[in-house]
Amino acid sequence: MADWVTISALASAGGTLLLAGVTVTSVRSANRAARVAEQSLLAAQRPLLVTSRLEDPPQKAGFADGVWLHFSGGGGMVLTTEDAAYFALGVRNVGTGIAVLHGWHIYPDAERPDEHAPLEEFNRLTRDLYIAHDDVGFCQGVIRDSSTGDYTIARHAVDASERLIVDVLYGDFEGGQRVVTRFGLIPHEGEDAWIAAVGRHWNIDRPQPR
Repeated sequence: MADWVTISALASAGGTLLLAGVTVTSVRSANRAARVAEQSLLAAQRPLLVTSRLEDPPQKAGFADGVWLHFSGGGGMVLTTEDAAYFALGVRNVGTGIAVLHGWHIYPDAERPDEHAPLEEFNRLTRDLYIAHDDVGFCQGVIRDSSTGDYTIARHAVDASERLIVDVLYGDFEGGQRVVTRFGLIPHEGEDAWIAAVGRHWNIDRPQPR
């Protein structure tokens, strides 16, 4: 004679197990969808800076003490005085989101390292510079203490007509997806102008691109 109590209990247990399996599958699917949506959102606001193009319009970068640097597309400028050193370089945002520039670090060409400096050693910008997707802008910096190593580096680059290396730290408009991009400023022989070149990119908050 069938034990209907046992059969009922087993059927109930089987249904519960099936429901649990469906729930787990549904949760996993929802998690995957959420991750895909998050990655799509991040990709839509991810910046990436390169040098401006030669055909881009000339730009000028101003400083608080009234100094202005003028430079053409694809270029930049380095200026030193007895008290300070100034630089600016044209950049284009080829990423999909707004770039917010945070800081910079300079090196002499002969001593540029394979990796960027620790983030705490970057010189923070005194104002945020925003560069929209597929638009041009500039990065600028000033060294107002002529006794520092950064001033010596910039002064030597100008006096010896040597390349100056500038690492630029930036991220998206929410403060994430930070990147360090290395640029070179190369003096143009016979002219009061510098050519900008892009070298490497390092992701700070995501896996490296290589």
